[in-house]
Amino acid sequence: MIAEVILNSNAKQLNRVFDYEIPQDLASKVKIGSRVFVPFGNRKALDEGFVVNMKQSSSYEVKPIKEVDETEYIYADHIKLAKWMAKRYFCNISDCIKLMLPPGTTTKVIENRIKEKQVSFVSLRKTKEEINEEIENKKIKSEKQIKALKFLQEYKEALFSDLEMFAQVSRSIIHTLEKKGYVEIKEKQIERNPFLQKKVQASNKLVLTKEQEEAFKTVADAIDDHFYSEFLLFGVTGSRKNRSVYATN
Repeated sequence: MIAEVILNSNAKQLNRVFDYEIPQDLASKVKIGSRVFVPFGNRKALDEGFVVNMKQSSSYEVKPIKEVDETEYIYADHIKLAKWMAKRYFCNISDCIKLMLPPGTTTKVIENRIKEKQVSFVSLRKTKEEINEEIENKKIKSEKQIKALKFLQEYKEALFSDLEMFAQVSRSIIHTLEKKGYVEIKEKQIERNPFLQKKVQASNKLVLTKEQEEAFKTVADAIDDHFYSEFLLFGVTGSRKNRSVYATN
């Protein structure tokens, strides 16, 4: 199997594909969009490139791919978009591909790249009924603790930082709730592509909440009046702020 590779270079003469053999031991790892390291010319160091196509054979004498970055950031749709951008804006395809890479991952040295970020999430360990009963029985008296628990009852899970900000509670309050067994704090990795494993079903009509409807009306009225400006949607992570955005499209 042959991979067509675009080298990560600003040189215009290198803004084309080069054929490389996919070794048997890398066959399962190399895909369209893969970041690969290949020998080029007489250079001792390997060059970085991106696989933009795969085919059965080549009419040239080819060298093998030496390494593959198994972290997947770029996919076939990104390659298609990069080719369109390069043609539209008269630039190298590799420059367009690099624009789609997450910040901190554009360096050619893998060891220097920023790793996936770990963040703290807070979720309930007890049911709503159990918590409400303990609030009614005055087992939970702190107004701050109750405020944090009510917030989590509504959103089920929240970023630690969001819980602090939107419930207006301190870190010590949250940790106290953890010690008492009401909440659980877990470290989770933030995925670079949150839609990778998600199947999004098309919907004909979105039902907006009161707050979303107000946000939508503000933006829609500005568009109708030909008043173009920037709008900030402020809300807790996971509160479906994007619904207002989709509704304006």
